[in-house]
Amino acid sequence: MSQRVILASASPIRRQLLEQAGLVFEVMPAAVDEAAIRDALEAEDAAPGDIAETLAAFKAERAAGRVPEALVIGCDQVLAHRGRVLSKPGSIDEARAQLKALRGGPHELLSAVVIYDDLQPLWRHVGRVTLHMRPFSDAYLDDYLARNWDHVRDCVGAYKLEEEGVRLFSRIEGDYFDVLGLPLLPLLTFLTTRGALMA
Repeated sequence: MSQRVILASASPIRRQLLEQAGLVFEVMPAAVDEAAIRDALEAEDAAPGDIAETLAAFKAERAAGRVPEALVIGCDQVLAHRGRVLSKPGSIDEARAQLKALRGGPHELLSAVVIYDDLQPLWRHVGRVTLHMRPFSDAYLDDYLARNWDHVRDCVGAYKLEEEGVRLFSRIEGDYFDVLGLPLLPLLTFLTTRGALMA
């Protein structure tokens, strides 16, 4: 019998991507205090990629404590802009301020995945994407948030590239799956070599 695979994430898009790729897995979201971990790492001047990787590892480790015999996949994504890591907006006004700060220039999305096996980290990867936001008008921004707030309130940067958020951008450099929050191709390659997917 093949090893159980656990996704330690409540993200619907991550679940959908793995299901569509044909992976058999269970979902077991891991609750961690992301804000406290992020704040502590930022106080130590940790790089954005290290923050994403550490958060992913905490989630994998937490779920692995419940199912140590499984391969546990932890994921996280951070948005880096001018040396700062942005958090999910707490209100539509915060979303507006974030998007005004991002428009007309580039920012990075860093998507980390860490796999635990037998309570130990086994594999990790951080995908990086550079997104160039176009200089949209304040009027468009207000209309965009009025239409999309309910869909993007839980998204760092207040956009979803798979929805109307794509209209905010002029150029994207990197892997689309990393934008969605999961370095899918490296993860599937590892799972295949591990035997969790047929070669």
